[in-house]
Amino acid sequence: MRRQVPTLSLILLTHATTEHIAAFAHCCKHFPLFTRIPVYATSPIIGLGRTLLQDLYASTPAAATTISLIDLEGVSYSGQDASSDFLLQAPTPDEIATYFSLIHPLKYSQPHQPLGSPFSPPLNGLTITAYNSGHTLGGTIWHIQHGLESIVYAVDWNQGRENVYSGAAWLGGAGGGGAEVIEQLRKPTALVCSSRGGEKPSLSGGRSKRDEQLLDKIRLCVGRGGTVLIPTDSSARVLELAYLLEHAWRDDSSSSGNLNSAKLYLAGRNVHSVMRYARSMLEWMDDNIVREFEAVADGSKRANGTGDGAKQGKEAGPFDFRYLRLLDRRGQIDKVLSRDNDSSISAGKVIIASDASLEWGFSKVVLKQLAEDPANMVILTEYPSSGSSSRPSVARTLWTWWKNSQETTTEGEPTGGVLYELDFIDTQKQALEGSDLARYQQWLAQQRQLQTTLQGGGVATLEAAGDVGDDVSESSSESEDSENEQQGRALNAATTLGQAGRKKAALTDEDLGINILLKKKGVHDFDIADKRGRDRMFPNAVRRKRDDEYGEGIRPEDFLRAEERDDGDGVDVDQIGKGDGHDNLGKKRKWDDTAPANKIHGTHVNKRPALIRTITDELQVAFSDGGYDDELDAIPEDPDDSVNGPSKLVVQMEKIVVKLQIDFVDFAGIHDKRSLHMLIPLIQPRKLILVGGSSEDTMTLASDCKKLMADGSFDIYTPNIGAIVDASVDTNAWVVKLAPTLLKQLKWQSVRGLSIATVTGRLLAVQTQPARSGDEDSANKRIKTEDSQSSEPSEAPVEPTLDILPMNMASATRSVAQPLHVGDLRLADLRKAMQQSGHTAEFRGEGTLLIDGSVMVRKTATGRIDVESIGFAVGGGPASQIGGSFYAVKRTIYENLAVVAGA
Repeated sequence: MRRQVPTLSLILLTHATTEHIAAFAHCCKHFPLFTRIPVYATSPIIGLGRTLLQDLYASTPAAATTISLIDLEGVSYSGQDASSDFLLQAPTPDEIATYFSLIHPLKYSQPHQPLGSPFSPPLNGLTITAYNSGHTLGGTIWHIQHGLESIVYAVDWNQGRENVYSGAAWLGGAGGGGAEVIEQLRKPTALVCSSRGGEKPSLSGGRSKRDEQLLDKIRLCVGRGGTVLIPTDSSARVLELAYLLEHAWRDDSSSSGNLNSAKLYLAGRNVHSVMRYARSMLEWMDDNIVREFEAVADGSKRANGTGDGAKQGKEAGPFDFRYLRLLDRRGQIDKVLSRDNDSSISAGKVIIASDASLEWGFSKVVLKQLAEDPANMVILTEYPSSGSSSRPSVARTLWTWWKNSQETTTEGEPTGGVLYELDFIDTQKQALEGSDLARYQQWLAQQRQLQTTLQGGGVATLEAAGDVGDDVSESSSESEDSENEQQGRALNAATTLGQAGRKKAALTDEDLGINILLKKKGVHDFDIADKRGRDRMFPNAVRRKRDDEYGEGIRPEDFLRAEERDDGDGVDVDQIGKGDGHDNLGKKRKWDDTAPANKIHGTHVNKRPALIRTITDELQVAFSDGGYDDELDAIPEDPDDSVNGPSKLVVQMEKIVVKLQIDFVDFAGIHDKRSLHMLIPLIQPRKLILVGGSSEDTMTLASDCKKLMADGSFDIYTPNIGAIVDASVDTNAWVVKLAPTLLKQLKWQSVRGLSIATVTGRLLAVQTQPARSGDEDSANKRIKTEDSQSSEPSEAPVEPTLDILPMNMASATRSVAQPLHVGDLRLADLRKAMQQSGHTAEFRGEGTLLIDGSVMVRKTATGRIDVESIGFAVGGGPASQIGGSFYAVKRTIYENLAVVAGA
């Protein structure tokens, strides 16, 4: 990725999951110029992606990644081991928030012409459009249009509707029941599709069967007092599981089921922010969620106005949790898991925790404490990927055990009672000391020098030209030395690279140049005698604020209210205020607390008596998650034991005994084999590029697509990681000039704001050299195409021109040309036109219009209009006039189409 940064024009984000967005903050922090590339995504991906990365970097130090051995070898002392896992500096929560604030938000079906990066070639009218892909909130199918190229990027989409997410927009979006793919996504020049799920069979019974299967397994475990762990991601699929289980507990409470006695928890470091985003983005969800919210809102309004709706006013919204308790601290999880140790009868618990891989997050903590109890259960909800590392993930290991057990156990029975040993890896940060610290500082000095040198010239000169103030004019001598200055930068970069290759221990003061004022401590002076160009100026670029045609750019995050603003860790301000005065800005006071004294005006006390209110069910739903729990709320924040400064990764391996039951329910929300086989032939791409899946899934899907399209109408590519595929089409376009004599004979017809005419002419090559004085005819002299291909090349430039046909050829072509009907007739427009003429017109079924009860008009998928009549008029009115309804319909159809003559 680092090598590709200078070639990138823009970046499109598809899903707020670790597979699609986890490296974004790493690239922004460690790749120079990466933050200058425009990034586009939907609003949910921006908000949920930020919380995901903040959760990821706060949960495991391994997310910061280690420095490669090749880079460390350049600064190793002779005979010293270079195998230490030095960690790169991880982005802070504030930096992550800044990176995501640079992303440009887009809406679905909103064509947008983006601006390329400063170092990219012109985009020349490239258009990007986002369409709903299902699977995650704000998930996107990208349509990229550039000239004759039409590329559809569809990775990890889901055609079926779910509880929270609507289906992909292939057939018209949510609720689209059409049999044809929408026009914008049909017949692309290249379709980039994920091969995940290529071997996954369709689940019989659909979504309801899947939900019931999960609830049955949960009831079985909590009924005997066990604890169920459901690992999932922390920002995308977690919304589907949280909504399903919360409403299952609501339904079970009314029927006195066994779920009502169990506790339900959702654990994640930024789970409060995730749910706050979910409550503010209901319009991105399925229509059922919107209707549920509107019903609750209407009930609340009636409850405030009349007494009849008071009962409805206490209902909770889609993501207002009555039973689901949110946990965002390690101490809360330990308290929940240790509550029933002293009691003889333990209540069942269900814990949804991040992450799905079980390699980091609270799911790893919960699994370690539940592993040795056979009464507990872990339910995997996604097919874990095999991964590129030599060691499979914990989720992949558990899934393999479950898969192998299905061959020996009864179908539907969970894996349990078998003793397994699981390799459990714990990662920690350790501060660098001694020679490790010196070697890290030498590597860091080289990297800073390389970055400073490379940014000084080449691509980075665009940054200086666009952002650095140009108020200070340079003298003529400085401009004369510009060429030597550029050469000096190139030599400095080559020298630094050569020093790294020769394993030089440190950079000298001469190599640093004027940057010694920034890179070296205690240096406050630099001799600029005999220096030229930028070496005579302090190395500090003054950046000016960006503006556009409307003025200075506005950052929306600078205008958030106190209750909307987040701190660096993604936690609400009202959750961190512990003191008095200004520390409690934005903190919500409990309703039974008295109003504090007015401390702003000294010792003055507010004489107005404080209002003491009792909490109602409605307010409890609105301001709490799963009800109040003083014991869990009183647990302090997790101590910040992270190491500041240079550090290395320490890996500790231990084996834990696994006796709990293992089960699997597919909640990934990814397209299955049936969806792929149905939609790919309907999309009809010219080139199909399969990515994102295992080699087995990719080759299986490619073989199936070849069988489905036996005529070979499109090419199939299965590239490996790092391979380059040419997705362009073999087409050419030419510009032809119309001669004035031909242009005068054209008969234009208007169709929906467009002017259309048929052209029959002869192609000539006309010289474009200017006319000489007194010889105007020489400039307009026409030369036939066959004459232009003579052995002696012409030095004068020519351009292709269409001219009228000679008389001997015009009669021959007039009999061959046929008239054309141009335009696209919409049945809704035909219905309106017939009703305005006094006829009766109504839709009967999909794509069928019945006029006057006697004429049926149908429109096929190819655009053909079929008109059928029973032969006699029904009723009076215009239908009984001469010609009847049949001819009136045909006449109206022809009026809405342009009949273009053939010659």
